[in-house]
Amino acid sequence: MKMLIIEDDKLLAESIRDYLEENFSVDIAYNGEEGLYEAEKDIYDIILLDIMMPEMNGYEVLENLREQGIETPVIMITAKDGLNDKIRGLKKGADDYIVKPFFREELLARVEAVLRRSGRISDIATIKYKDLTLERKTKRVFLKEKEIFLQGKQYDLLEYLISNKDTILTKEQIFDRIWGFDSETMVSVVEVYVSNLRKALKNHDYILPIRTVRGLGYMFSVEDDVNEEKED
Repeated sequence: MKMLIIEDDKLLAESIRDYLEENFSVDIAYNGEEGLYEAEKDIYDIILLDIMMPEMNGYEVLENLREQGIETPVIMITAKDGLNDKIRGLKKGADDYIVKPFFREELLARVEAVLRRSGRISDIATIKYKDLTLERKTKRVFLKEKEIFLQGKQYDLLEYLISNKDTILTKEQIFDRIWGFDSETMVSVVEVYVSNLRKALKNHDYILPIRTVRGLGYMFSVEDDVNEEKED
């Protein structure tokens, strides 16, 4: 899952990243304007947002996001512990509010709770789409009861696409999520992996409904699904 931290305290932001990066792919923006730009151009599962920042404060960032229809869950992280500050943040669309200083374990618990409420993660460690079942922990894929063997990044690609059904994902977004910003691999590898993923499922008489959106990227399109669900 992908997280954006918008926090002008560099040491705190990097400390949070170091603690959470085992479970999340984490990006950091060190001011409000940069954070708003990152949140607009990429798809994140959750945003951690400081209030007191130069150029654009957290309230303004949050207000801009919600006005644009960006409903990514937001947890506000701040030293402002007054009741009115909390109410203001929640009214502007924040999903939760945590006051500095805080224990890292509490932050992780709040992140997981917000993601559960938003439906972005589940206590059940599987993803199901019709006859396909993906086991997240083991990265195993089943078509009905038959296991389909995929390479690690093929599995990651399939999970990312299915988790964002009917959403256009650019090649750059896919590349950043699966391979990461620091990878020496080229973005063109996305095309290769999409092709290989299609072939892997086609070998089992299953047509993945991955639509190529010319000039943009790919979409796992439920509308394009031509597979008939198999009877037990």
